[in-house]
Amino acid sequence: MNHTRHFYEVSPTLENYWRAIILFGRNTASYKFALAKSLYHFKQANDLIRLDELAPVFSRYLVEHLKKYDKQCTVENSRFLDACRAFNNNELSQSQLIEQTVSLGFQNVIDAFHNVHGDEIPHRFFNDERKQNKGIRLTEDFYRLSESPMFTDLYNETESRWRLVETAWNLQLPAKVLSVQHDPDSQFLQVLSNSLERVPVTSARTALNGYQKGKCFYCFRDIMISNDQVNEVDVDHFFPHKLKYCAEGKAIDGVANLVLACKECNRGQAGKFDRLPAIELLERLHRRNEYLIQSHHPLRETLIAQTGFSEKARIDYLQAVYSCATVTIAAKWLPKACGVSTF
Repeated sequence: MNHTRHFYEVSPTLENYWRAIILFGRNTASYKFALAKSLYHFKQANDLIRLDELAPVFSRYLVEHLKKYDKQCTVENSRFLDACRAFNNNELSQSQLIEQTVSLGFQNVIDAFHNVHGDEIPHRFFNDERKQNKGIRLTEDFYRLSESPMFTDLYNETESRWRLVETAWNLQLPAKVLSVQHDPDSQFLQVLSNSLERVPVTSARTALNGYQKGKCFYCFRDIMISNDQVNEVDVDHFFPHKLKYCAEGKAIDGVANLVLACKECNRGQAGKFDRLPAIELLERLHRRNEYLIQSHHPLRETLIAQTGFSEKARIDYLQAVYSCATVTIAAKWLPKACGVSTF
């Protein structure tokens, strides 16, 4: 199955087309994230955005990220990133940086933005008018997206994905040893560095929400992850956390076992608590995990290391964990559906 295409075809909303770009688009540089965040900034602007208007916002996001992590692409040299570094070192003025951004910063990202695994997604959020009008033109679909109640969450998901990617690049660890883990105290995802130091990266909520399409894993109720939203969401262990002490070798705190759940499902009156989800939910966990694997570095490597190198091996792994869990936990739990299945 093409899990990437399945991601937006099974629930073809503008929010999920956008998420496909952020989560599954090719990552050879962080320009895609900078452009996406820039478009959020222009949601109230005229539909035509000239490159000289886009450049200050686009470059600002990149220079800020460069202050923390110097590696923002997979190629060895980048004239544009060198210009951003020069600006951070007070060797380049703001006007010079904008000039360099217009000249160098948009060469590939505008062409590649809507491309996901070799295919262009069915909806475009801007059209390229660099030849005619020296800019890009926002589409009606982008304005409709900007009116979505999930729009703030999409912004946070973009930043979270950027942090995961840049952290992995800068740690320069071999893919096979890269591990993303969950810290239950801070509710952050962490990466283990070369010195075995746990490096906090981003909130587990913002990192996982896009892969669940803004839905509770169990009942498909809409969930919001922004601090100012009333529908708070919990990070839940599909296989209950108490199995950590009786399932040796099983990644109970691993990303493969973490899902986002609404409060009602996780700890409401008829909630899951420490019960084991019904067996029919195991396939749903597998599909969600395959989305994570399709998103590539660094979550791909973590999921493969935790659950198996082939899809069949990963299915067998989950079934083995479930069989093991039934020995310890007899009570099964099945949620009441509150929305249409989206994954």
